[in-house]
Amino acid sequence: MTNTVLRACHLCEAGCGLRFDVEDDRIVAVRPDDDDPHSRGYVCPKGMAIAEVHDDPDRVRRPLRRGPDGRFHEIGWEEAFALVGERLRAIRRAHGPDAIGFYYGNPLAHSYSGLMMVGALVGAIGTRNRTSASSQDGTPRFAASHHLYGNTLVLPVPDLEHTSYFLCIGANPAVSQGSVMVTPNVRAILRAIKERGGKVVTVDPRFTETARLADEHVFIRPGGDAAFLLALLHVLVDDGRVDRDAVAAIATGWDDVHRRLAAFAPERVTAATGIDAATMRRLAREFAAASAGVVYTRVGTCNNAHGTLATWANDVVNLAAGRLGAPGGAMFPEPPLDAAAFVEMGGMNGHARWRSRVRGLPETQCDLPATILAEEIETPGPGQIRAMVTVAGNPVLSVPNGRRLDRALDGLEFMVAVDVYVNETTRHADVILPPCWGLADDHSDPVGPAVSLRRHVRWSPPIVPKQADERADWEIILRLAEELGGGPTGMRWIDAGLRVAKRLGWRYHPTRMLDMLFRLGPDGDRYLPWSKGINLATVQASPYGIDLGPARPGVRHRIRHRDGRIHLATAPILASMDALARELDTASETAPLVLIGRRELRSNNSWMHNVASLVAGRERCVLLVHPTDAARAGLRDSGRAVLESRVHAAEVPVRVTDEIMPGVVSLPHGWGHAAAAAWQGVAGAHAGVSVNDWTDDQRVEDVVGQSILNGVPVSLRPAPERPTA
Repeated sequence: MTNTVLRACHLCEAGCGLRFDVEDDRIVAVRPDDDDPHSRGYVCPKGMAIAEVHDDPDRVRRPLRRGPDGRFHEIGWEEAFALVGERLRAIRRAHGPDAIGFYYGNPLAHSYSGLMMVGALVGAIGTRNRTSASSQDGTPRFAASHHLYGNTLVLPVPDLEHTSYFLCIGANPAVSQGSVMVTPNVRAILRAIKERGGKVVTVDPRFTETARLADEHVFIRPGGDAAFLLALLHVLVDDGRVDRDAVAAIATGWDDVHRRLAAFAPERVTAATGIDAATMRRLAREFAAASAGVVYTRVGTCNNAHGTLATWANDVVNLAAGRLGAPGGAMFPEPPLDAAAFVEMGGMNGHARWRSRVRGLPETQCDLPATILAEEIETPGPGQIRAMVTVAGNPVLSVPNGRRLDRALDGLEFMVAVDVYVNETTRHADVILPPCWGLADDHSDPVGPAVSLRRHVRWSPPIVPKQADERADWEIILRLAEELGGGPTGMRWIDAGLRVAKRLGWRYHPTRMLDMLFRLGPDGDRYLPWSKGINLATVQASPYGIDLGPARPGVRHRIRHRDGRIHLATAPILASMDALARELDTASETAPLVLIGRRELRSNNSWMHNVASLVAGRERCVLLVHPTDAARAGLRDSGRAVLESRVHAAEVPVRVTDEIMPGVVSLPHGWGHAAAAAWQGVAGAHAGVSVNDWTDDQRVEDVVGQSILNGVPVSLRPAPERPTA
């Protein structure tokens, strides 16, 4: 008998609706859910392939221990936990807690039960050498929000359903489904903007999938985003479009910002942006004249030399134009589970409270930039990383100069990985602890509601049951925390009480915590039987969750600074403005060739390339080169080139296209699977190359110290002819 189970996809914050047909605990079909009020039948190719990960014969299902010969063999769970606990405790005892590094990847951000345990495990370890995937692509957004609003997770989201002018910079929502902007089926929403007489403009070094849907596309030099946004702000001020009284009513520091804007006239930033002054002035005036408009930036803008300043400038342009907190502008979500409150309670809210040992790079939201990992492993002295714990992450393919990190991991005294695959990173682990695939656990997205303008909350059941010898991610992470003397909350006295309760037969389960968070949240029932507020049972009773209405207009209700105002002129931001102004004096019209990354619809970072349906068809890991640059380097379409940066040189396949601007080349991120081919047959057969082999771990962003992944100086030359057989 076939049973149909409804579920929100857990691969990204879009949370599209899926229907699973299940027979005898086997998934026999996955379909889009046309009745889902959130995604309305839209699902990307990754969502349709989600069951193929569950059924992947290469997926690790039992704990593995690496032998002296480098080969893995299965061991029991208790043996694995005992070994990990013994080794980590010994290293911490001998060298201190910072001798254990920690890295977690993107999939954990979409597991409420696993994410709840991160703080507990890091707290049990006691380390400050904590990094994550978000330290590679989200830290500038978090830092900008911290400085502006007083909280790293107060995140403005474009109100696309009501805007009439969408200025999209360094983002590709048609592929990402709206990073930090929950928007399933962005393509339909962008078409709707145009159909109601609005305009969509994309600004990007590449003519992206989103650009194909836009009314206008403008090429911009990688790294020019902050200068471009400040030039728009300069025009708004010069044209008298800024209501200074309105800004002063909600924000402090405008005068400090205003004084610095003189350095960013459009004519002065043309060399840095590659955009002529007339176009910048026109775009600023179109945006200001629109009945409702919003500026949106994302990963491409974050991952350059002034990523935090550019992200800050994004919000300040919206504020200056009266679009921050306004319908059709950038609105502030009010999620039933408020992530902003959680980071405050957990002590995570902040920036630059401590710095890395070797280079002095700052933490943001308790994460140090992942670019520190290799040097912190290699450099002797107190605090040297001697052991690593990774959870659902693949930093060898995600951080700059990945080959250096690959070598550094080989020199660790011990490493444990919580992961479903042996990949380019986990192959270095002494022990791999595999969680069940997410379809065997329940799901309630902890991230999506924080970046959604619908106040929506949903719980989805498991699609198939866990096998007897499987563990959920939260169970594995909790057990590791317990091995290191911690517990489920990371708070010493509460965990001590829970240990007593455990001996009396009580067992922690994340659904109890989820129920408490629902009940005590802004829409909860407060445990009052007569209340109409929500709890886990009421959410579970609705297969599509509960929609509590739209976010309110306004800004003040989301500001977390004690004075209740936006802070525009914090010291790190002003210093970054001053630094960029000085750089403009040396900006050249003939900039060197630079490398950028790109995202593809069928790729989910580095970890779904072992799914045959997602890698079928044409080769995707190719270098995009403009015809002018190809001719200059003597390259031909479908040929091969040697791409060289300061840290790496290797051959890459070439696609000559005018979809990339002159002076820029592009490789997609997440590839480079040759080293894992022995454990992932499909990915190994479509290995590609890792763009982060070319990125330079010594070049970092000026406020948060994040890697500069877009705008890497490179050179091109033809690859040597290969001998014919």
